[in-house]
Amino acid sequence: MPLGDAAFGSVLAAAKAGADWAWSSLFRELSGPVTGYLASRGADEPEDTASEVFLKVARNIHDFEGDEASFRSWVFVIAHRSLIDDRRHRSRRPELASSLPETASEGGNVEDEAVDSLVTAELLGAFERLTDIQRDVLALRMVAGLSLEQTAQVLGKRTGAVKALQHRALASLKRELDLSDVSK
Repeated sequence: MPLGDAAFGSVLAAAKAGADWAWSSLFRELSGPVTGYLASRGADEPEDTASEVFLKVARNIHDFEGDEASFRSWVFVIAHRSLIDDRRHRSRRPELASSLPETASEGGNVEDEAVDSLVTAELLGAFERLTDIQRDVLALRMVAGLSLEQTAQVLGKRTGAVKALQHRALASLKRELDLSDVSK
């Protein structure tokens, strides 16, 4: 939320007072990154989970004190905890296979779509071979756009530990995808 401290303070105060425009502003700025983070980390229904995150934010916003960066971190702490709750919930219930057939996209270049599909599958496979905490770090840093410090706050780790986890994760992805040969 590139609002600046003074503007953010006004938006926060208005949201605490129940102003619709303030809630719209906060939701507009954070809903995409929150949903993206949840989706990238395998939430069963990322949009539904994101909605639950914002309900929790609305219920607890009166207790929040801090600046814009702290607010963003606070929202992602709630999103991370909701993701953990989602995983626990799914582990207690059987997963039903979808009976609907997948449909092919209409139009477009079949060769390009096939190459894109292979690249995406390779990248997702490499991402899945990372540890859970490495995937969390990359998702928070790259999908949610959090800083090292904010990511550390969300995960309850030291900034140096997050930096090391990110470095190891990226090095692992590079080895896995053999990115050094891409430029040749």
